[in-house]
Amino acid sequence: MQPPRSGAGVLAEAVEAVFLKGQRDAAAGRWDTARREYDRSAAWLANSGYDLHADIRLEELYGRIVAAREALELAAGVAGNEPNESGIGGAPEAPIDEIADLTLPADPLLKESAEREMAALQHDLPLTATDPVLSYLNFFETPRGRAIVGRGLRRAGRYRGMIARVLREEGLPQDLIYVAQAESAFEPLALSRARALGIWQFVASSGAKYGLDHTWWVDERRDPEKSTRAAARYLRDLYGMFGDWYLALAAYNTGEGNVMKAVERTGYADFWELHRRNALPRQTRNYVPIILALAMIAKDPAKHGIDVQEDEPLECDAVEPGHPIDLRLAAEAIDADVELLKALNPELLRLVTPGDSDFVLLLPKGTAEQFSAEIAAIPPEKWLVWRRYRVRQGETLASVARRFVVTPAAIAQANGIESGAALEEGQRLTIPADRPAATGLGVLVRYRVRRGDTVERIARQFAVTPADIARWNSSHGSSLLAGTTLKIYPGGHPLAHSSAQKVSNTLETKRLANNSAQPAKASSEPVTHPVQAGESLWSVARAYGVTVESLRRANPFLATRPLRAGDVLKIPLPG
Repeated sequence: MQPPRSGAGVLAEAVEAVFLKGQRDAAAGRWDTARREYDRSAAWLANSGYDLHADIRLEELYGRIVAAREALELAAGVAGNEPNESGIGGAPEAPIDEIADLTLPADPLLKESAEREMAALQHDLPLTATDPVLSYLNFFETPRGRAIVGRGLRRAGRYRGMIARVLREEGLPQDLIYVAQAESAFEPLALSRARALGIWQFVASSGAKYGLDHTWWVDERRDPEKSTRAAARYLRDLYGMFGDWYLALAAYNTGEGNVMKAVERTGYADFWELHRRNALPRQTRNYVPIILALAMIAKDPAKHGIDVQEDEPLECDAVEPGHPIDLRLAAEAIDADVELLKALNPELLRLVTPGDSDFVLLLPKGTAEQFSAEIAAIPPEKWLVWRRYRVRQGETLASVARRFVVTPAAIAQANGIESGAALEEGQRLTIPADRPAATGLGVLVRYRVRRGDTVERIARQFAVTPADIARWNSSHGSSLLAGTTLKIYPGGHPLAHSSAQKVSNTLETKRLANNSAQPAKASSEPVTHPVQAGESLWSVARAYGVTVESLRRANPFLATRPLRAGDVLKIPLPG
């Protein structure tokens, strides 16, 4: 006869069933359903009355749920795990991929009218009514072509003023804005088949060359202003190299090396002659005519049958938090949707800002003062964990606590109110959660080493130290071979065991510092460990290489109550 199952065992089985359903939904791409199942299973555990830290199975299950919820957010498009990829899911296709490979007939009847139109337009790039340009003018007046042009012209309003300013500051023709129209239709997340990204479609190598940073936290190819500055400087360098804007534009598309080889091979430093001789790739031969045709249409869209209302310019307040902050907390502080903050800061690959103290976060115009006032209610070290919440009609401390999987007493204490106090609709509360929620921090990333990588470069990408990487990957020694897979915990420590891991690291550092040829003598001083919020017997035991039972025996008070933050544990180290 089998022994009766414990209550904790029954709970674990029920939670596991809900959790597994959530995993199946996530695998099928049903993100919202999976989120609900994960949140429900986590809430069952948190509100069960069991001390999760005292039961290894329950704690391990809770950790798996948190990790799965984290992975779901990443997979759903919040961020990716590869720092050398765009970090986005379902990125919009770059328009240049759609139109640059087309083979289009030219309409000779357009030539005379196009030449008259060009003569009447103000322009600071040379405009030429060649057959390739006429073919794209004709295409852009078809329903499909008008849709492509209209989409870009509408979005151009958001960035036109900024791009004009940067081009002016860099001493470049204003008509270069139509490069961005052709490349991306002014979509910061546009991604091409060649893995070029952003409004100006930088590949990773060119972006890095012109100062666009790409780490686990940000990809500045997606930053509209920084990428515009980089593109302007790249185009200026290309013009200095070729002395001709058409060749410079061709080089922007295919690389200066390919254009130089075409010139050397044919003896012609003239784009139209290279075009006639098929000396350049087809996409590049079409690229310059596309830009010239777009420039003509954009200067007078109504003449070409395109009626479009430009978006309003993006007007933002800029703040420097000085410390990493969860975008959801930032949005809650100003009563905004987190999707708006993500749109204003497209360079962010995570739901958290980087640790760079100089990082500038853009907020909706007129909200900087409210942001500063609201965020002052939360210590900076809690900006990745705690939240702000506006009470809805009929809510109580208990219902809000269930929503965030914390206790009513913790919310009451954080807000200086009585634990039985009634809440008012619209009241602002600080929510003292005890762990980051789906920011990606501390979650294991497996990074495949690329040729040319260094430990220092990889460490900078993930905001960790070379010593961290060495500790997490001790089996690799000091070698760093291309193709090697490294374990990395962005931000510097595994999510669920941060404090214990830090103590363990300190002990290891001391051990290495005192290492000698003779065996070390056991210290007569007892080893103690101050318990931090979020730690458990299991995590402390793992950090010190002992068992949970040995910790219980060494600390008799654990027989009468669960472990609490602030307790000082005696550690029964062997020897």
